[in-house]
Amino acid sequence: MKTSLTVFFKEVRENLRDKRTITSALIYGPLIGPLIFVMIINTVITRELNKADQPIKVPVIGAQYAPNMIDALKQQGLVPQPAVADPEAAVRNQDADVVLRIPADFGASWRKGQTSQVELIYDSSQRDTGSSVDRVRRMVETYTRHQAAMRLVARGLAPTMMAPVSVDDRDQSTPQSRAGQLFAIMPYFFVLTIFMGGMYLAIDLTAGERERQSLEPLFANPVARWKILLGKLGAICVFSLCSLLISVIAFGVCGNFLPTERLGMVLNLGPSFAGQVLLIMLPLVVLLASLQTLVAAFAKSYREAQTYLSILMMVPALPSVLLSVMPVKVSNWMFDVPLLGQQVGITQLLRGESLTAMQVSHCVVSGLLVAAVATLITAWVYRSERLAISS
Repeated sequence: MKTSLTVFFKEVRENLRDKRTITSALIYGPLIGPLIFVMIINTVITRELNKADQPIKVPVIGAQYAPNMIDALKQQGLVPQPAVADPEAAVRNQDADVVLRIPADFGASWRKGQTSQVELIYDSSQRDTGSSVDRVRRMVETYTRHQAAMRLVARGLAPTMMAPVSVDDRDQSTPQSRAGQLFAIMPYFFVLTIFMGGMYLAIDLTAGERERQSLEPLFANPVARWKILLGKLGAICVFSLCSLLISVIAFGVCGNFLPTERLGMVLNLGPSFAGQVLLIMLPLVVLLASLQTLVAAFAKSYREAQTYLSILMMVPALPSVLLSVMPVKVSNWMFDVPLLGQQVGITQLLRGESLTAMQVSHCVVSGLLVAAVATLITAWVYRSERLAISS
């Protein structure tokens, strides 16, 4: 144990002097994610809310055929714009989100009591068009329901005849569960932070030392290699854990600047959330440190190790991607799978749901068991004499 502690303190002290490691593990890795995440979410939310609050400008073709409807739409916030010659090209080229076209026979159909057709022309594949199209559609539907009720009243009939069934929405979501859905990608940022926090140490302490030919004299000492490995893994884990701690605190601070209350959401990233995240992510700190060291051990140079670990970096994203394309009901077995258990657990916390002691214990124990297996495999690779040879 004394030997491992000696190696641990040596590696920590030397890497604290390395600007590249400090920048990656304690600044770039843990802070860039929360800042980018908050900036993007804040920009999207603010833009959507501003669009919802402001009048919407829509080119209208044939406005002269339905002046009463246009006046009614104006009262709902629609600002008619001059007609465009080619509405299909206008929406494809993003000159307009949506175009309203009223046919010349609108008035004739209206006077006969028949259905008068209008067209909403838009391109659903274009971003930012969905909210505009929905707003215009709701305006037209509101006007249609009002006019239909007026027709029934004029004929001495009750307006309720046109609505034999009424639907009342009973949304069971809570402000916090809606926030959990919006911020479901946050667990991936935590995993990525752990990865970034230990990546350069793992490369430098194995492939880097191998390239600098300093690993061979280290192994020449009469010390068991697994003790050297434990010291190196301890240093990697400390940097990864510090990186995760900074990231969790940064998310907690940045979360206060998100206008979630304007969307009817509540985002709680306080001390309780931070403590539970650190606890269930702890096995990943050890597991990723072992995997990074294992992968770096097969590289002959620092640059080659960077390439290998860049590929390995995509693995933590798999649970987030799979759960986003295949939403599944949460089951207890998920907490036994490293990465998936952390993804599900943090998502539950974001939704305002608590984790049971059994779920936390399964997440931690299974993660530590897999980390122990990865560490044993890495220790076995460390026994190889070829590891110390640079070429």
